[in-house]
Amino acid sequence: MKSVAIPSFAASFTGIARSVRAACPGMAVLATAAVLWAAPIPVLSPPAEARDAPASFADMAERLLPAVVNIATTQQVPAERRRGDMPQPPPGSPLEDLFRDFFGDRGGNRPDRPRRGTSLGSGFIIDPTGYIVTNNHVIDGADEITVLLHDDTQLKAKLVARDSKVDIAVLKVEPPNRKPMPFVKFGDSEKSRIGDWVVAIGNPFGLGGTVTAGIVSARSRDIGGAYDDYIQTDAAINKGNSGGPLFNMDGEVIGINTAIYSPTGTSLGIGFAIPSNMASPLVSQLREFGRVRRGWIGVQIQSISEDMAESFGLDKPRGALVAGVTPNGPAEKSGLKQRDVVLSFDGKDVPDSKKLPRIVAESKVGETVDVVVMRGGKRQTLKLKVGELEDGDKQQAAAKGGKGPAPKEAEPPGTIEPFGITVARLTDTLREKHGLQNAQKGVVVVKVTEGSPAAEKGIKVGDLILEVAQTEVTSPTDVQNKVKELQDQKKKAAVLLVESKGDPRFVALRFQN
Repeated sequence: MKSVAIPSFAASFTGIARSVRAACPGMAVLATAAVLWAAPIPVLSPPAEARDAPASFADMAERLLPAVVNIATTQQVPAERRRGDMPQPPPGSPLEDLFRDFFGDRGGNRPDRPRRGTSLGSGFIIDPTGYIVTNNHVIDGADEITVLLHDDTQLKAKLVARDSKVDIAVLKVEPPNRKPMPFVKFGDSEKSRIGDWVVAIGNPFGLGGTVTAGIVSARSRDIGGAYDDYIQTDAAINKGNSGGPLFNMDGEVIGINTAIYSPTGTSLGIGFAIPSNMASPLVSQLREFGRVRRGWIGVQIQSISEDMAESFGLDKPRGALVAGVTPNGPAEKSGLKQRDVVLSFDGKDVPDSKKLPRIVAESKVGETVDVVVMRGGKRQTLKLKVGELEDGDKQQAAAKGGKGPAPKEAEPPGTIEPFGITVARLTDTLREKHGLQNAQKGVVVVKVTEGSPAAEKGIKVGDLILEVAQTEVTSPTDVQNKVKELQDQKKKAAVLLVESKGDPRFVALRFQN
């Protein structure tokens, strides 16, 4: 992947990006900027919409640097861990001697003797009394945490609290000479727009006090976490920048630099920062409660595909489809049911399934909110009291066991030709063979044809089919009859509720023409 250079005459691509998107929907903003350098585009708004480039970031950097700290952690390294497994500085780096001291076998030390390992990161002071914010992964597993201030003062830090789900940690140091420490404030990350200038300050490769500049490249990036909502930037971020601040031009922290996309481990112009509007309330909770009180409602959800939309009364794929409801959880108590599609939660739109966990997590525990759902093609509004995630985890674990009704007599397996699967009624033998509990219902998949629609959607032997087109099935005949009914109605697809290893999900299987 290529990194895109920002020309010195360009200040903020915000106005340009907005104009180009209006004229050319779907075109990437940075690609558009490259076109601008090559040839004029008549449809662009007047250049006056772009802000003037700062002549220098020097004044801003001078003001902010004292509030950014370098963080070093040490921990016991197991004797069997080889030096090749340790983090290594770049060849020729001034840190090579430092790393050799920590990781090399010196002074005749026995090779099986435990050694001290170190890792480096960044952080920033948010309070004059010495509270510091960084990433959880920077201090995870540390025996000792040392903070190096901009004036080279070293301070021992203690861990106040941390949240691994969003990768945030809060540290505390005692201010030198009991004097107030320089600090920075969180800004409003929602005001930051694609194309705005940003500045990152941190400790890349242990070099300390390094300032880089770039723009906001994208918003709401999801890189695989349950609560991901990253700001993407092309400001150079490398190993050691983790936990450092991303500033807007007002000197406010709008992000915590956390990850980069790079096969080499060095900056390729794609960095990710936790937005301040997510981080700030979590930091407040960590300081006040020593943990994050995250909202929980007790549902399993999934996205809705084009093939599913019609079946759930939607004009297009949107919302979060409820695939399962935790017994006695907040959702069940509110009347939320399997097959409901959540369209909004507490007045906030739910465009897709990825958005709902973030909205719920940020909701106030114990608060009663409105939940708008699509049920049977009609909108309904439910009242739901938000629970707390910690209690939710315990309830969900307790709900996994239980005894159910005894299975009925066996009948021959049935083949569902359009989808390439064979299903059988549940028996004691099949339950034991596939590790299924008595409480689980439906029909079990005993054969999947290679290359079939079912195989392409990830259905496997041992999975349970609980419903076909929102109708419960308990025998192969139930499945065959329902599938034939859908074919007679000229439906394009059948939506199945499938349970795999205890996790339910809806799957749309298209009829083969």
